Amino acid sequence: MQIDQDALGDVVKRLRRAEGQIRGVIAMLEDGRDCADVVTQLAAVSRALDRAGFKIIASGLRQCLTAEENGEEPTLDVARLEKLFLSLA
Repeated sequence: MQIDQDALGDVVKRLRRAEGQIRGVIAMLEDGRDCADVVTQLAAVSRALDRAGFKIIASGLRQCLTAEENGEEPTLDVARLEKLFLSLA
């Protein structure tokens, strides 16, 4: 599966944001910040990673639908995409 360029840019942006959030969480831990604050930031990182993964899966589904509409064989099995989706859920 190839990620289309629009989705790729969005996924990279989300992953870079998550990378910055992880650095922030590490700094919070090293500074002895409150546990609730750290967990809140970890939850934000988790959501950012999930959104990046869902964007990749959505791109794959669009490719499958476009291929089928054009009478072509999809390059990725829908059942495999479903498994990938469920691995993030």
